[in-house]
Amino acid sequence: MKCPYCGDDNTRVIDSRPADDNSSIRRRRQCDVCGKRFTTYEKVETLPLIVIKKDKNREAYDRSKIEAGLVKSCHKRPVSLAQIEKCLDEIENEIFNMEVREIESTRIGEIVMDKIKELDAVAYVRFASVYREFKDVETFMDELKKLLGNN
Repeated sequence: MKCPYCGDDNTRVIDSRPADDNSSIRRRRQCDVCGKRFTTYEKVETLPLIVIKKDKNREAYDRSKIEAGLVKSCHKRPVSLAQIEKCLDEIENEIFNMEVREIESTRIGEIVMDKIKELDAVAYVRFASVYREFKDVETFMDELKKLLGNN
């Protein structure tokens, strides 16, 4: 494993334990050259998941796309990076526990919306406004009413 600080590949594991989600192993490593410590996570490699986009194109699943959406939605909200990471792990666990080889992006979006609603209401509305592509204020207000339970 290369050191993220100096780039040398002489690092050693100084501690190993199950990660919070119990589906990966958290390893603390130390570089033998610069002495700095860093954390890595080891996960079981799964079969590649193919995402079917709205235009019917297919592409490989990319965790970073969901992460970017969560981070943008939670921008300037009282949501920590640890909470975002936990939410992302829960989303990913739900997707992979479906044990399918292909999944529609709309299904992933619905899973993300369900999880982000539990995280922060404003982040939920932000995500929904992009995901559902609100065309006008009425559609936006309908979603707000659903969130507030006034529908």
